Amino acid sequence: MRDVTLYQGDGQGWIEVITGVMFSGKSEELIRRVRRALIARRRVQVFKSALDDRYHGIGHVSSHDGSGVTAMPVRSSRELAERIHPLTQVVAVDEVQFLDDGIVEVLSVLADRGARVLVAGIDMDFRGEPFGPMAEILARAETVDKLHAICMVCGASATRNQRLVDGEPAPYESPVVQVGGHESYEARCRRCHQVPSATRDQTSLLDLLQSEPAEAVVLTIDSLVRKPA
Repeated sequence: MRDVTLYQGDGQGWIEVITGVMFSGKSEELIRRVRRALIARRRVQVFKSALDDRYHGIGHVSSHDGSGVTAMPVRSSRELAERIHPLTQVVAVDEVQFLDDGIVEVLSVLADRGARVLVAGIDMDFRGEPFGPMAEILARAETVDKLHAICMVCGASATRNQRLVDGEPAPYESPVVQVGGHESYEARCRRCHQVPSATRDQTSLLDLLQSEPAEAVVLTIDSLVRKPA
């Protein structure tokens, strides 16, 4: 993991995003950056979604390995904005995907004011679709680190969150937000990820992609345009 060391508290604000699948170490990396900011004597505030009460409880940002820092739980972007101290230099937000769309503007304003904004969140929900405000946050961020886990089925690099109900893949129609850990989710790769009710649409699209195209243009090494000698 690279270290973002550009921020020196000189009023040059920006947004750093740590994203990816569950069990990939996002909260752990956020905690590491927060601790480094504290060692550097920055004024830091840490927030988290009030929906997430796993591990050390609602008043902490905690990782699956048990490490953590004290955090203030918030239920909305407005509540977070109201709790920002004017002298804060570093603002960290964990599980940002659970907050409302207004968080995008709040984070942008904080960065415009000169704060270093650290954000951690899941980029895709269990369906494999953009999760809440994450897509726009990723687009506005100066730096993005996307972390992978290990697929629990085949051992490949995992980029998807597999929700399980009684050990079986959850149907597409299930609620998007369901906080849980190893008892409800697995990290999986694209090939092993399953969303049952979407299978029909996926199959028809695969059939289309595998059918003979009306006119195909396939590039080869000979397709490169060479300058005349």
